[in-house]
This record gives sequence, structure tokens and C-alpha cells, in this order.
Amino acid sequence: MKKLKLFAILAIVSVASITGCKTDDYEAKVGVCPLVVSTIPIDKAIDVPLNQVISATFNEKMDPATINQASFIIQQGTTTVAGTVAYSGVTATFTPTSPLLPNVLYSGTIKTLAKDLLGQSLMEDYKWSFTTIAQVTLVSNPTAGGTTSGAGTFAKGSSVTVNAIPNAGYSFINWTLNGTPVSTTPAYQFTMDGNKALVANFSFQFAVALSSNPAEGGITTGAGSYTAGANVTVTATPNTGYTFVNWTEGLTIASTQANYAFQLNSNRTLVANFKINTYTLTVVALNGTVLKVPLQTTYNHGTVVNLTATPNTGFSFVSWTGDATGLVNATSVTMNSNKTVTANFTAVVVNTYTLNVTAVNGTVLKVPSKTAYNSGEIVVLTATPATGYVFTSWTGDATGLVNPVSVTMNANKNVTANFTAIVPNTYTLNVIANNGTVLKNPNLVFYPSGTNVELTATANPGFTFTGWSGDANGTINPLTVNMNANKNITANFIEDVIIPVGPVVDLKTAGDFSILSKSGISSTGITSVQGDIGVSPAAAAAITGFGLIMNTDGQSSHTTIATHVTGKVYAADYAPPTPSKLTVAVLDMETAYTTANNLVTPAPVLEKGAGNLSGLTLAPGLYKWSTGVLINSNSSVTLSGGANDSWVFQIAQDLTLLTGAKVNLIGGAQAKNITWVVAGQAVLGTQTELYGTILSKTLISLNTGAKVTGKLLAQTAVTLNASTVVAP
Repeated sequence: MKKLKLFAILAIVSVASITGCKTDDYEAKVGVCPLVVSTIPIDKAIDVPLNQVISATFNEKMDPATINQASFIIQQGTTTVAGTVAYSGVTATFTPTSPLLPNVLYSGTIKTLAKDLLGQSLMEDYKWSFTTIAQVTLVSNPTAGGTTSGAGTFAKGSSVTVNAIPNAGYSFINWTLNGTPVSTTPAYQFTMDGNKALVANFSFQFAVALSSNPAEGGITTGAGSYTAGANVTVTATPNTGYTFVNWTEGLTIASTQANYAFQLNSNRTLVANFKINTYTLTVVALNGTVLKVPLQTTYNHGTVVNLTATPNTGFSFVSWTGDATGLVNATSVTMNSNKTVTANFTAVVVNTYTLNVTAVNGTVLKVPSKTAYNSGEIVVLTATPATGYVFTSWTGDATGLVNPVSVTMNANKNVTANFTAIVPNTYTLNVIANNGTVLKNPNLVFYPSGTNVELTATANPGFTFTGWSGDANGTINPLTVNMNANKNITANFIEDVIIPVGPVVDLKTAGDFSILSKSGISSTGITSVQGDIGVSPAAAAAITGFGLIMNTDGQSSHTTIATHVTGKVYAADYAPPTPSKLTVAVLDMETAYTTANNLVTPAPVLEKGAGNLSGLTLAPGLYKWSTGVLINSNSSVTLSGGANDSWVFQIAQDLTLLTGAKVNLIGGAQAKNITWVVAGQAVLGTQTELYGTILSKTLISLNTGAKVTGKLLAQTAVTLNASTVVAP
């Protein structure tokens, strides 16, 4: 038994002597000698996280008792890092007690104290090193001055952006690094090349608030917040047709210079005052007269004056010369300077004719009533029956049932007014049908009480029946009328204009905005806008009167309740991607204007109403004027069409809505399908209402109480005075 024990001991000693690891004959054989085969982080690693758990993996299982703080060491230079050592499987881990320091070179060592399960040590200390990730720290100076964002750890060579946001009453000055200024931009971008301890410096500031009086008079620049004691220059730029007067603060005149420079030592509220330019219109009319509407001594800039020439007896109108040209009578002049217009007349040989009117059992009034009439003169005849009679028709050189009737004097004429005795207990039915006809069944002069009469309306070519008015209403055709009284009924027709179904102007990304302007948007009073607004290339300072509050992303702002914009506010100097977004939108706006202004299909309706739309009803279509377009005070124009119909109005000068003027929609017409293409200014007076998108080459101005259901897209400025913009 003792011999067996001795043999076993000799066998173990023999194996140990055969497998022992010696430096003079060592060969790297896995499973033979203990080795470190990998580490985390690897040797020479960079950008190592500050919370990194450091590990070393062996080629075989080690004796856990030998894996400890004496055998697993992490150092920063000569300073040993405190931490906890653990061992599991074939991996030893080192967890630092505190996070590693940023951008620091650390070294790791696995000492030869580490042994495997057979008691074999590492042949030599295993060493490696790594560098931790760099860190950005941010501080506000003073602390109350503002907040910062963007601190953290970043890989070397990466692009880092930090942001400084001043609190109310402060302005951002600069970023400093170790006391040295490195940027004056709140959003400071740099390449990470080591630890950065940045200070965002703020300074107390005062506010400069600017407004224009009137709002449409011009735009102001220079509003904003400035460091106390800063030298500030504010600028007033009059819009076309206006002149700068002065800057006022309260009741005090602050300056008469459009560029007003001052040192800012308190909050300032300045008003740029403008006056509209006025001009004279001189009209020369030899051998005739000219009616000016409106008739004034002077005219405000942009006023459209309608001129109608009336020749004296023996003369005829020939042409306009001076600041109005052409052969068409009447014409209009847009007042943008002092102007002189001459109406030219020429003598004519006038033939005269007689008009004999016969009226038995009634009378006929002639207007005008003359013995002889000049050739071409129009005489209006009104028949009035005697008691117990009713007018029934005209015969002779005037025919039909319409009363009154117009007679053009191009020959000697004889006209008879026919009257018929009224039959007791009967009634008359008078039907008017301009641009169409109405068939009466039965067709009688007198209808016994209670008789039903069927009326069938038929439109002339190029017109469509739209409904009945007078003593009947609705659109039923044929219509049955019960004769229980004398009745007057009108059949209404509208001219057909063919246009492709649906909108014909593609706004593209410009359609994302309710208001888009290149030079500025200003508001006075309580204004309401549904949707987004934007300016480019102008900066946010060109948006005045809205009380802008920057959103946290720096890409947009929002407004106060007093001047309410339901959407977001964008400006060219906001954070990306806002500038590029606005650039594309403005290009789309300019393209839409050019495209809409060059439309030729369908064939346009030319010079409708000679530029005065007051009282007109317009079918869908393309309309074109070589002058301005006017809707008179308290008048309206009606757009009649379906939900898929569209209107495009090409206006070579200004679009002007005088006080109380309105655009009405009937038949399902929609604002989104209406486009006003204005080469001049679009000026909407007090308490006006308009539907559609305005594409203006220059200014769009809404005065007190004006309302637009649509979009305002201007290539200069948009001014709002207690007005409303509703998204279509």
C-alpha cells in the first residue's frame, strides 16, 4: 500500500517537471501556459467610454484567488485607479469605483501573480494602454443669463454643435474656451480634438419694438433685443407710393431720418410714420367732356380712376393720348404719379331722324323726348296703360313684349304701343328673358284666376339657364305658375366659359404657407392667421408686430395670443433646415406667378368690365386685364361655379378693393381654386372680403377688418392691420 502511494507522488512530480513553464524553452501552446489572449478595451484603443468595465481574457481557467487588485492593476500615469476586480470563466474584470476621466491615457497590467489552476504563473507581466473619450462641458455666465445644450462625450474627429439659449432679458455674447473667445454664434460647431470646457457668455439686454403707421406704408428693420449700451440703427423703408415722415415714441418725435441711430439704454418702442403719396390728374377734352370716377382734386397712390369721354353734339370720340392711350372709351388710369390725359374728338356729319309713337288707350314716355334724333341715338320708350287696360306689345319699328324698350335711331321710325282692355277676374303674366327665351303654355294676354301656366326657359347659344327670380324662384325648368295675381317673372342666364376642371395653378411648396413674403410681414392691431407664415431672404427681424417666441429647436417660432398665428413662423435666419425650405418655397412662389401670368388656355376673357368688377357675376375661366382691377366701395363681384371649377385673374396693374368691397362665391365655388395674379399691388380696404390666392409681384396690404380666405404670396412685403387670413 505504501509503495502505491509513493508511486503516485513520483508520477505527479514527473508530470510537473515535464510541463513546467520556463523562460528558456517556452513555446506558446494553448492549454499549456497561462496567457492573456484579449482585453477590453484593446491595446491602443481610443474614445473609450468613461463607464467602461475593463476586462482581460485568458487562454485557460485561472486560479480565482490569484485574480485580485494586486494582479489586475489600472493606472493613470503612476496613480493606481481604485476599482473592484472579479473573475468568471476565463475572464477577469475591473470595475472602476468612479467613472474614468475624459481624454486620459490609462495603462493596464496583469501581473505574474496571476496563476492557473496548476499554479503556473504568467511568464511576464501583460501590459496594454487605452485613451478615454473626450468630453464637452458647458457653463452659463452668468447662470441666470441663459441655458446651454450639447454637452457630453464625443469621438475624436466628430463634429459637435453646442447651443446657447438666452433667457428673457439677456442676449448671447460669445463662447469662450479657457477665457479665449471661440465663437459669437449661439450654435457653435467644431471638430472634437480633446476635452472642451466651454463658457456661454450672456449680457443683459433691452428690447427695440418697431411698427409702421399706417401698416401698409412701409417696413421697418432693426427690431429685436440688444445688449445694454449697444449702438442700434433702425431703418424705415417706405413701400411703393408712400413717403417716410418721422420716427415717434409716444407723442414725441424721435427722428426725421429714415436711418435712426442711437445708443440703447432702455427699452424703446418706436413707430415709423409714413404718408401716402398724392397726385393730380389733369384731363383735357376739347369738343367734349370726360367723367372722372372718382372725381377728386388729388388721388392717393394706387387709386384707379375710370375715365369716360362724352363728345359734344356733332363730334365723336377718337382716342386717348398722354398718360392713357388707346381707342376704347372708357379707360382707366392708375395714379402712381401726376398724370395728364387728353380725350380726342373729331367732328362728324350727323343725320337726324324722326320717331313717331302711337298709343291708343295708354301713353308712351320718350327719353329723351325730341323732335329729331341724331343718327345712332338711343331712345327709351316706356308704355303706361290707361285705367282698365294692360300693355300687350310693341309693333312697327319696335316689337316684342319688353317694356320699356330701346330704339336705335338709324332711320325715321314708327312705333305703336298696343294695349288691351283688362278682362274681369283675370291676371297678366310678364316674363323677361335676357340671353334666352321663355315659352308660355298657354300663351294668353289675360289668364283666368287659378290658371296654371307652364314656363319653359331655353338659353341662347353660349349661355346656361341658372334660375327664376321675381314672382318665382328656384331652378325647376319647366316651371308651373298659378295665376292668382298679376305676376312678373325673370328667367336668368349666365354666359358659358369653358375652363379645365380643377385648379390650374400649382403652388408646390409655396402652398404650405398661408403668408409667404420675400421682404417682410408686419401686423398692427389684433390680427389672426390660420396656418404657417414665412419670410425669405429676409430675416426674422422683418416679421414685426407678432411677438415672436422662438421654439426650442430653433427652426421656427410661434406668436403671442394678441396677434395669433395658428401655425409656425419661419425666417431665413432660423436653424436648418428652415433656410433651404424657405428658399425652395420662394422659388415655387415665383414660378407659380410666372406660370399663372403666362396662361393663354383657355382663351382669356379680355378687359371684363373695363377693369371694374363691381356688380358683375363671373363664370369660371381665365380673365385678363391690361389695366388694374377695381371693386367699388360696398360693391361686390360674384364668382358662380361648381366645386371643381377654377378662376385665374391676370391683372397687369393693381388689384384694389375699396371700403366694404366683397367677393362672393355661389354654386359651390371654392377659394382654393381661385388665383389673383397681380403685377402691381394688391390693396384691400377697410372691411373688405376676398377669396382665393393672391400672387403679387409687389405688396399685399390688408387694412382694418379685411378678410382673405386663401393665401397671401408676395414678392415684396405683406402688411396686415387688424385683419384675418383663413386657410382655404
